[in-house]
Amino acid sequence: MSSSPEKTAGSSETPFWPHIGPVLFLAVIFFLNFTSRTLLAPLLPTIEKDLGVSHGQAGFFFFLISVGYFVALLGSGFFSPRLTHKSAIIVSCGSIGIALLSISAMHSLWGIRVGMLALGLAAGIYMPSAIAAITSLIDSRHWGKAIAIHELAPNVSFVAAPLLAELSLRWFSWRIGLGLLGGAALIAAAAFARYGRGGEFAGESPAAGAVKALVRDPSFWLLAFLFGLGVASTLGVFAMLPLYLVTEREMDRSWANTLIALSRVAGPFTGFAAGWFSDRLGPKPTMSGALFLTGITTLFLGPAPGSWVVVFVLLQPALSVCFFPAGFAALSAIGPASSRNVAVSFTVPLGFLLGAGLTPTFIGVMGDAGSFAFGFAVVGGVILAGAALALCLKFRPEP
Repeated sequence: MSSSPEKTAGSSETPFWPHIGPVLFLAVIFFLNFTSRTLLAPLLPTIEKDLGVSHGQAGFFFFLISVGYFVALLGSGFFSPRLTHKSAIIVSCGSIGIALLSISAMHSLWGIRVGMLALGLAAGIYMPSAIAAITSLIDSRHWGKAIAIHELAPNVSFVAAPLLAELSLRWFSWRIGLGLLGGAALIAAAAFARYGRGGEFAGESPAAGAVKALVRDPSFWLLAFLFGLGVASTLGVFAMLPLYLVTEREMDRSWANTLIALSRVAGPFTGFAAGWFSDRLGPKPTMSGALFLTGITTLFLGPAPGSWVVVFVLLQPALSVCFFPAGFAALSAIGPASSRNVAVSFTVPLGFLLGAGLTPTFIGVMGDAGSFAFGFAVVGGVILAGAALALCLKFRPEP
């Protein structure tokens, strides 16, 4: 393993900038990966009308994606020894392309549902191998910068997805929009197979002892639930917000998509500020404060009168991202050091299943019952309760 070129590059104290090209390449692939899931949200009002499905059935698409993502991410540690990380990235990106093209061509509701499940499975393979590839290429002193560049992809995707959806709907259709993204993913997979660097080694299976130690720790389960609330406040709300604004608030679709794109611009800056607060105040109070403020703004997405809803649409995403810097810091403080990588591998998929799967489905069902607003208010109330739960976390003392 130490003889691999990646490890050699990572172990010698090499400068960061000569390796920025491969990191940016992976960031582009991550952008396509993330956008394959976020693009569905601004397209949802049109998809719902075209397929003739209910709000609950539309929200269920996100549940299927999250189930696939959950299974793939949870199982990645067990099949990674049989596949190099580079191969896993290629398989993930190529499979996303195939899934999107299949969904765009399907007219059967069940066929589209199978495609959504496959899309989640394909997307979930990517992240563990991408992090392994980046850390194999870059000296450990520069990991923070490299991962920060890679993590720009979701923030850019949140802004770009509503704009790409609007362009697609103006000039083509939702099917062609998904198909074009699928084609881009296939091209990226082929390009990475030919030119990509990093991750040319297999992973390792998680130790059984580390898994057992983790699942016996109550703080792990509490933190997994809190991560679910964090994901609910970002992806969960984002998934159903366009449908809510267009159908219940009777907002023009173009204005709704533009507003949602604008609301995500501040996220990287507030997230950085939250990391600064976490370093100084500690993860628990920072998580609690973030969930408190996010819970209030999510709750008021429902009952806010008239144009006041625009204020909360703009505020809510800027506050919701503040949970994650402290959340990931908290992950590194629960359980023994030997189980910390396992904590990430288990907490993220559990949080994604709750926040990006069950939450949109619940909001959609509430929409069918006659009130999206009530659904958002309930989600906001649960997030608000999480602010108190965050203070109950117990961390392992530093040796």
